[in-house]
Amino acid sequence: MDPIQELINLLSSYDKKLFRQFLERKNKREDVKNLDLLNLLETDDIEGLTKLYEPGKNKDAYHALRKRLQDSLLLFLSQKTFESNQSEAYEALRLLVVARFLLENDVAKVAFKCLDKAERLGEHLEQFNLLNEILLLKLQYAHLPGAEELEALTIRFLNNQSEMQREAKLNMAYAFLRQELQEIHLKGKVVNLTALIIRTIRKYKISVQDLMTYKAVYQILFIANEYAAIQQNYSLIERFIDRTNKFLQNQQQTRKAYFFYHISILYFLANFHLRQKDFGASMSYLKEMNALMVEDERYFTIFHLRHQLLTALNLFFTGDADNAVALIKGSLSNTRQKSKAEDVEDLRICLSMFLALRNDRGCLKQLTLLTQSDSWYEKKMGMLWTIRKNVMEILVHAQFSNIELAMSRLTSFRRRYKKYLQRTSEERVLLFLKLVEKYLLNPDVISDPAYRKAVLNQLHNEENHDIFTLSFITWLMARWEKKAPYELVLALFDENKEPK
Repeated sequence: MDPIQELINLLSSYDKKLFRQFLERKNKREDVKNLDLLNLLETDDIEGLTKLYEPGKNKDAYHALRKRLQDSLLLFLSQKTFESNQSEAYEALRLLVVARFLLENDVAKVAFKCLDKAERLGEHLEQFNLLNEILLLKLQYAHLPGAEELEALTIRFLNNQSEMQREAKLNMAYAFLRQELQEIHLKGKVVNLTALIIRTIRKYKISVQDLMTYKAVYQILFIANEYAAIQQNYSLIERFIDRTNKFLQNQQQTRKAYFFYHISILYFLANFHLRQKDFGASMSYLKEMNALMVEDERYFTIFHLRHQLLTALNLFFTGDADNAVALIKGSLSNTRQKSKAEDVEDLRICLSMFLALRNDRGCLKQLTLLTQSDSWYEKKMGMLWTIRKNVMEILVHAQFSNIELAMSRLTSFRRRYKKYLQRTSEERVLLFLKLVEKYLLNPDVISDPAYRKAVLNQLHNEENHDIFTLSFITWLMARWEKKAPYELVLALFDENKEPK
């Protein structure tokens, strides 16, 4: 998407009105075309260039105009964010800015009071970089009357430097692990996650105590969750889940400074237990998650759709499909402009799956609303998500007798993803699609005992025990069972029932 358009999309209708007023105040000449360009971008007018300038002339002027509009958007957004953000971190930053101005203008007494308050906020939030700036400013003006004693100030500054170094090492380790995840994800690199994390901790000289913070636990759990998703085997990260639970049990009431990390940790725990089919534990973590979300509107906005998604999945796979579908539909109808596109797409594909597993043709309409390109989905949602989406589309079209379209999608899928799946040792996806292809070429094959056995054998592969993979397998089983796939999914999840 065009960078300027992306920035415009961050503005509400009211914000756009304020931005126009902002531009009008900035414009010193009547021939400035920034408002005209803004109008053209908002109406998505592809002939905009010719309307602003004569064809073949002033192309450089057009690009300069776009650059100035983008700069104005960034300036407006920065001012708006600074003015509207009521967080303690922004309050500390505001106090630092005004204190610097006061010191430069010889109003030292008030300035030091501002810096003292900013420092208290910074310590409370563990904003070590911000504290560094505050303490540096105090040191710079330590010669003025009313300043703190230099030695005490120096000790605090050096202690904060140590905290900054500790946080920097954690961030470098996190960045390294994220890079390794990409190697696993895109190139099929084989690693032992526990060994990789231990090796990384040693590489960056991180102590055990350094890992006992909300941020560090969140970062490790993020890596573990991504690793389990790539491997489609959440049992691989049970060790990290156990450690996370012990960490949470040892914590007192969560300070608001840690809400983002705590809510994220609860989300990962809820997702882990969902994927392990421990739905009761998953719902318990979602309840805790919601209790923190409702305490701060910022975090409610960030996490609401993800919370709704996991809640709906828990409802669906415990037999409450009607409420699961209603919850997803309600969430989609109430999405805000600020909702992340990735969260909306997650809800959309989840609704498609719910409807398809219940033999509801409404899933076909939902699939048409997944309008982004495969390249976009690969970048924003990940390769695994995109592959699942494509496989689901093939199965849904086969389910509703769109055989030619299903075959066309299958051919396109192989052309785009076969080499990637072979390179990442995911041939089982290709094996599953061979079974699908046999059905597409000859629907009567479902009566063949050998074919049925080949499909059922998929259930015995440990790598296929993920709830979504099992749902795919039941699509084929439903062809000969003459039942909705959803019934078979629930049977698979019921320890007292065995699939035929």
